[in-house]
Amino acid sequence: MAIEVITREDLNEFRTLLLSDLKEIFQSQPQQAKQWLKSNEVRELLNISPGTLQNLRINGTITYTKIGGILYYSSADLEKLLESNKVEASVTLFNPKWLVR
Repeated sequence: MAIEVITREDLNEFRTLLLSDLKEIFQSQPQQAKQWLKSNEVRELLNISPGTLQNLRINGTITYTKIGGILYYSSADLEKLLESNKVEASVTLFNPKWLVR
């Protein structure tokens, strides 16, 4: 049984190779959004309380699927909901009269 000595340089080289391989793997695989989200994920995403999410379900604002007591929400439906409720911004910070002197 032969003994092989590993130096700090060997470990540093291994670390840089490992990090570059990991970066390559993560960059080559785009993050895929989850198709179905659970209630806690939706609440975190929209920054709302459990009661607000329940109200959105009750009044039909948000669609859901219930399987075995767990509520699931389609990420595509949530995106459509956000897009349909988008309010366009209007520039009101500067009055053109103030610019002309």
